[in-house]
Amino acid sequence: MTEDSPNQTTFGHDVFVSYASQDAAVANSIVESLEAHGLKCWIAPRDVKPGAQYADAIVRAINDARAIVLVMSQSAVASSHVGKEVERASSKRKPIVSFRIDAAPLNHALEYFLSESQWIDVPALGMKVALARLTESIATGSTISASPSTPDMVDPKRTARRAVAVAVTLIVVGAVLAGGWRLWTGNRHAPQLLAVSTISDKSIAVLPFTDMSEKKDQEYFADGMAEEIIDLLVKIPGLKVVGHTSSFQFKDPNADVRSLGNKLGAAYVLEGSVRKVGDRLRVTARLLGTRDGVDRWSNKYERPFGDVLKLQDELAAGVARAMEVTVGSDVLQSQTALNNADAYDLYLRGLHAVDRWNKEGFDSAASYFQQALDLDPSFEAASVELGWVLLWEVDFGFIPPAEGYERARRAVEMAIRLNPNSGSAHAQLAWIHMAYDWDWHAADADVKAALRLSNRDLRVRLAAGRLSEAEGHWDEAIQHLNVLLARDPLYAGPLNVLGGVYARAGKLNEAEAAERQALAISPTHASAPYNLAIILLARGNRDEVLGLMQRATSFNPLGLATAYFVLGRKAESDALLARYTYEHAGSAALRIGEAHALRGEIDEAFRWLDRAYEQKDQNLWLMKGYLGLKNLEPDPRYKAFLRKMNLPEG
Repeated sequence: MTEDSPNQTTFGHDVFVSYASQDAAVANSIVESLEAHGLKCWIAPRDVKPGAQYADAIVRAINDARAIVLVMSQSAVASSHVGKEVERASSKRKPIVSFRIDAAPLNHALEYFLSESQWIDVPALGMKVALARLTESIATGSTISASPSTPDMVDPKRTARRAVAVAVTLIVVGAVLAGGWRLWTGNRHAPQLLAVSTISDKSIAVLPFTDMSEKKDQEYFADGMAEEIIDLLVKIPGLKVVGHTSSFQFKDPNADVRSLGNKLGAAYVLEGSVRKVGDRLRVTARLLGTRDGVDRWSNKYERPFGDVLKLQDELAAGVARAMEVTVGSDVLQSQTALNNADAYDLYLRGLHAVDRWNKEGFDSAASYFQQALDLDPSFEAASVELGWVLLWEVDFGFIPPAEGYERARRAVEMAIRLNPNSGSAHAQLAWIHMAYDWDWHAADADVKAALRLSNRDLRVRLAAGRLSEAEGHWDEAIQHLNVLLARDPLYAGPLNVLGGVYARAGKLNEAEAAERQALAISPTHASAPYNLAIILLARGNRDEVLGLMQRATSFNPLGLATAYFVLGRKAESDALLARYTYEHAGSAALRIGEAHALRGEIDEAFRWLDRAYEQKDQNLWLMKGYLGLKNLEPDPRYKAFLRKMNLPEG
């Protein structure tokens, strides 16, 4: 931590930290986190009497800083120090990041100056995650966005939407909608995609429904209702429905629908509200045209909770009729009443937990889905969602592959017994066959079944794309991923995968563009910085590599080892690689092999590939997609290893 006094201020820093004296411990934690990542901080002392000299130091420190971090609390609201510092920073147009540590409402002065600031909500995220998000965002100069579940204390639900809007301006959705990438040629460091303005008349985005309950404790139910409507609309032929990952980023009820239509590529948006009181359910829905903002259809429903599925069918059918889309009698056929209302409530809680995309969210979701199945063993949707959550937990490294895949297998087998025509369940089974069984014929059969049954299901497309990637069928993988992204253009995960596939296909311009878009959408994405750095190395561009590897939370030590090696800092590279190998030899053999391959140590790389095979490394199924392993291809041992994996040699 910086120890400057008002009499001996050292400037040239990156961040000024403003706080009330009662929050000194939090301020110190922020400084320690930022300085651990090479950011210089200046933290004002609070145990001195303000005066001219003190004020001069504060003014100069704020003027010199790149950004201001405000520890936002009840104490900060009451602090004259904080008020003056915020006012000064605002007058100098400095970005102010509010690190909110309690639910204190803003006073009018702070509300005036912070109405355009960015927020990180500590109670919603937890201190560890909040510090990581703050550090990542300050380090990269990225826009800070609030937690999706965080209420904006200035204008409810507005700040997060504003951050998304800024991110959206950095990407171009239209090219994805057209199914391909076209590059501007002026800036090779930051290729961008050209927009295509065509939006289908039969396209719709379903926004998150508003929780109208008195206690505001039904967000999970409102979001779940909207997600269920999306799943129903997807079944209607001829209708393009934006995926919920993209549309759920917009929760502002006062948002300009014309702007939303352009950002999401939709001619219509559906918005609604939900109020659940005891056993009664009230739902309102409104369809608006995005070209003119005019209401095209609206309806209100009030039903017993047990009729929620029938209500959803009626709502989806009403939307389709308003859009003049024909709905066959066999399309919207769900059960007319819930088998078990409590099980359905748990299911919706699970869907809401999944969207946190972290270990705690996945664990909670798996628990909710399992509880739903315990209450209703015939609940196919809960079984399907349980399988996906377990696959994500393995993919993120949160649970061991053997445990996660076998539990997922049991869940998906149950789902297929309940409904042999579930395309989503067949996609999961394909995933297990390729990622864990390495049974490519079985995976191919299940992917084909999934596409035949549910070719509009985005997770089916993702499974198909990853199988094509695993087998080295780059054009097929690109096609599947572009179909997915045409429906869900703000989904950073598939963009990151697409970047890797483009890279292995030798399309490095497109690969770089995809990874930069993924980071524009999700600045704290775990692996996109690492992947972008490897792509830049392949292009002969070392300028950004070290900074990107420092940003990556996935494979960070290995990435830094690679960066140091290419920058000629071999001793530091050796030390990092040796430490990582000591700590992770039993769980990350493939990544260690890739690091050796990137360093040109071919024999060591193959030795670690063999260890990865013996350990059944959870990432080995995707080895053909690893750009870092490409330089092993000329060696005869590479094709021999592919044969051992039963993978195509071409």
